[in-house]
Amino acid sequence: MPDSSGHFDRMQRQMMLRLERAKSLDGVSDRLQSWVQAVAPQPVTDVLHGGWLGHPLHPVLVQVPVGSWVSAAVLDLIPAALIPGKRRAATVLIALGAAGAVPAIAAGLADWSQMTKDRRRVGLVHATSGAVALVLYAGSLAARLTGRPGRALAFAGLSAASLGAYLGGHVAYAQAGGTNQAAPDIARVPEEWTAVATLAELPQGKPSVRKIDDVPILLYRDGDRVSAMIERCSHETGPLGEGDVIGTGAQACVVCPWHGSTFRLSDGAVVHGPAANDQPLLRSRVRAGTVEVAQP
Repeated sequence: MPDSSGHFDRMQRQMMLRLERAKSLDGVSDRLQSWVQAVAPQPVTDVLHGGWLGHPLHPVLVQVPVGSWVSAAVLDLIPAALIPGKRRAATVLIALGAAGAVPAIAAGLADWSQMTKDRRRVGLVHATSGAVALVLYAGSLAARLTGRPGRALAFAGLSAASLGAYLGGHVAYAQAGGTNQAAPDIARVPEEWTAVATLAELPQGKPSVRKIDDVPILLYRDGDRVSAMIERCSHETGPLGEGDVIGTGAQACVVCPWHGSTFRLSDGAVVHGPAANDQPLLRSRVRAGTVEVAQP
């Protein structure tokens, strides 16, 4: 007997692989990326990226439209005799979902505009699905407000939103979009103190890179104190050791040369996006003129 589930799984994987490699989407993707980067000032994108939250904001915001629309679908399926006023409640939920979709889309576009081409291809279809869902739900809301059922449009909108959710999950988990790219390196640093340099060989106020096995470590000397962090940028693994240092003392920051993510050297905190995660900081100390680091 044919394995239908295995056949579907193979088709699904092939479809996503084709989408990741669909260079025909790059024209639209590049133009939209340029537009997003041009219209959004840095203070706005910093908020939308979610650095202040400690992780991307987009997955948090999508809970409002998705939760509202799923709840409205449940109410639409229940006979009116069982829940008095359920039509009005479903209408309110659809309106809430449509309103909540706007900031969710804005945050998603901010993250998407700083991704690699393969992620942006899948993300473009993800965003299109979300936009179609929003239009369908807006039509459903208009129908309900004028006394018509609007259920067919709502269920079509939920289908489009579900496709978008699947594609968003692929970008986030299969393609690691929005995850802390530097986090895996932490576990590869020894738990015990390990010597990486002498204090005398580290320049004052400039980043230096040393390796523990093949894990690059960024060292920054401020007088007799040395901070240490994973050198690969948490956003897209950019080489922080090649970035510029801005500011001085405890407020000194390193700027990733690839996308401009800015991290405070004293504690790894993200100051400016597109990174939404802090840069992993290691324990560090100076003993007898030798700089040693260890896992946090």
